[in-house]
Amino acid sequence: MFARLDPTRLLRYAGLFTWAVVGLPLLLLSQLAEPVDEALVAATLGWQAWLAWATFGFSYAWLTRALSVRRGSAFDYLLLVLLTGSAIAISYYSGSGLGSILLMVVACVLPWLLPLPVGIAVLALSELVVVPVYMGALGFSWFEALMQAILYVGFAGFVFVTSMVARQQAQARDEQRRLNAELRATRALLAESARVNERTRISRELHDLLGHHLTALSLNLEVASHLTEGKAHEHVGQAHTLARLLLSDVREAVSQIRGNDAIDMAATLLPLADNVPGLRIDMEMPKPFLLDDPERAHVLLRCTQEIITNAVRHAQAQVLRLRYGWDGEAIRLQARDDGRGTENPDAGNGLAGMRERLATYGGELEVESAPGQGFTLRLHLPRGRPGLAKLAPRPVAAA
Repeated sequence: MFARLDPTRLLRYAGLFTWAVVGLPLLLLSQLAEPVDEALVAATLGWQAWLAWATFGFSYAWLTRALSVRRGSAFDYLLLVLLTGSAIAISYYSGSGLGSILLMVVACVLPWLLPLPVGIAVLALSELVVVPVYMGALGFSWFEALMQAILYVGFAGFVFVTSMVARQQAQARDEQRRLNAELRATRALLAESARVNERTRISRELHDLLGHHLTALSLNLEVASHLTEGKAHEHVGQAHTLARLLLSDVREAVSQIRGNDAIDMAATLLPLADNVPGLRIDMEMPKPFLLDDPERAHVLLRCTQEIITNAVRHAQAQVLRLRYGWDGEAIRLQARDDGRGTENPDAGNGLAGMRERLATYGGELEVESAPGQGFTLRLHLPRGRPGLAKLAPRPVAAA
C-alpha cells in the first residue's frame, strides 16, 4: 500500500499522525487526578492549548493537501505563520515540550514553501523561542534549556533535510514526466514525417518507373496497331487500351498518395498535454489539423513545448489554454495561462528562441502580460515560404 503513495502524501499522513498523537499527552494532562504542578494542569485545562492544537491540525492539513503543486500564495504564508505559532503556543499553554515535537512537523513543510536559507532560519528561531518554557515550566537552567532547544533543532533539521530530499525527488519526477511527454510528441512528429517521406518516395517511384514503362508500352502498342491486321490488330488494340487505362490508374494513385502526405498535428501535439504535473492544459485545434511542411510542423511543436515549459517553471500557472486555428494561409496559436505574470514579458531566452524560430519562416510572436494577470501569447506562422505562391485553402472545421 505504501509503495503506491508518493513522498508528499507520506509526509502529510506522518505529520497528521504525529499531530494526533500529541493530543494524547494533552488529554492525559487534563485528566490528572493529583497533579504534580497545579499551574501546569491549570494551563492545560484551559481552552488556549486545545485551540492551538486544533489550529495546528487545520493549518497543516490545508498546507499539505497539494504540496507538490503549491505556488506559495499569501494565504499559504499566513497558514505557515499560524502553523509555527500554534506549535509554540502549545508549549507555552501546556508548559511542556510538546510544541517542539510539532515544530519538527513544521520542518517538513518549510522546504516546500520557503527558500533554503529562510527555511533554516525559521526552523532554528522557532525552536529557540521555546527556551523560556523549558526554564519556567520545566525548571531548567538557561544552559540546560538552550541545550534542550539545540537538541530539538538537530531533530528538526533531520526532518527538514528529509523533506527537502523528498521535494527534490518530486521535482525530478515531475521534470521526467514533462520530458517524457515531449519525447512522445517528438516521436509522433518523427513517425508522421517518416510516413510522409515514405509516401512521397513511393509516389515518386510509381511515377518515374511504372509510369515511364507504361508510357513506353503504350507508344509501342500504338505503333504495333499500325503494323498488324486482322485478329492480331484487334488484340493489339485491346492491349493498347488496357495500357492507357493502367497508366491513368497509376497517375490517379500517385495523385492520391501525394494528396495525403500532410502531417497530422493533432497526433503530434496532444501528447504534450498528458501528465504535466501541476498544470491542466486545454487544447483546441481544427479537425483535421494537417501541415504539409515538416519543418513548420517542427517549429509549431517546439513553440508549444516552450509555452508549456514557461507556464510550469516561470509563470507557476495551474491552467493553460491553447487555441490553434487557421488565419488565411497562416497558422495561428493563442496561449493563455493563469500564472503570476510579469511587468517585463519580453525577457527570457525561451521567448527569444521562439521568435528566432518563427522569424526563419516569416512568423511572428506577440506577448502580453501583467503582474497577477498571467501570460497571453499570439503566434502567427505562414504555411508557405514568403514569396512563393499560396497553397489552395483547405476547409477546416472548428473544434
